[in-house]
Amino acid sequence: MPSQLAPKRGPNRYSALIEKIFFDHYVSGDQKVLFHGRELKAAADKLGITLPANPPDVIYSVRHRSSLPQRIISTQPNGKEWIIEGVGRSQYAFKLATVSRIAPNPNLVTIKMPDATPEIISAYSLTDEQALLAKVRYNRIIDIFLGIATYSLQSHLRTTVKGIGQIEIDEIYVGVDRAGRQFIVPVQAKGGSDKLGPVQTKQDIAYCAEKFPQLVCRAISIQFMESDVIAVLELTLENEMVKLVSEEHYLLVAADQISPNDLVTYRQRRV
Repeated sequence: MPSQLAPKRGPNRYSALIEKIFFDHYVSGDQKVLFHGRELKAAADKLGITLPANPPDVIYSVRHRSSLPQRIISTQPNGKEWIIEGVGRSQYAFKLATVSRIAPNPNLVTIKMPDATPEIISAYSLTDEQALLAKVRYNRIIDIFLGIATYSLQSHLRTTVKGIGQIEIDEIYVGVDRAGRQFIVPVQAKGGSDKLGPVQTKQDIAYCAEKFPQLVCRAISIQFMESDVIAVLELTLENEMVKLVSEEHYLLVAADQISPNDLVTYRQRRV
């Protein structure tokens, strides 16, 4: 008898799962396609695909690391794209939204900053995301960028938001300015090839509005670029679309690598 085929584990398994779930529900002309997280297991069984230990990673990967399958993309009308949003506990929806690309501007000037990261932290950071969050925290990049005093409240916060379901915020800060205004600052961190996600920004802002309505929310996204440049973006919602408020790029260096010419240039910059 022929041996039973082993479950598929290739890099396209997540795409295959998402494609099957989408077309199990999609009808031409739909603007929203609802599905439940438990469908991942049923789809994997039918396709002979091994699920990861954490099944929601399938959805996270499609949101932030890869594109939707071409077959799904082919159903998008001009100017629209499918995004995946949480709509309840373990409930999701493919939703047609106006095309929105959030990415660091490669032409923006880079600002050198003296690196205050403890060497032992640099030596033992396990992932790009952990290293990025640590460098931002130890060098007070959020304070410098926003011009307020901030304090890390919690990292990798897992919580739920009404109408969305479970979310995770990479790090959340609280802050105060010279006038006494208080802030809540959710931070989205991306390293490597991961993409900044408008959906995650919307979720972060929704969480702050629900849990901290008395504080001013300033949503931040940070990402490693080439040569260890750290891109910092402040984002907001305008007409349900994620929009860029401001952006800076920082490079952490030894103090003696900041030249007198650099200082003259920075002194002349308008802030």
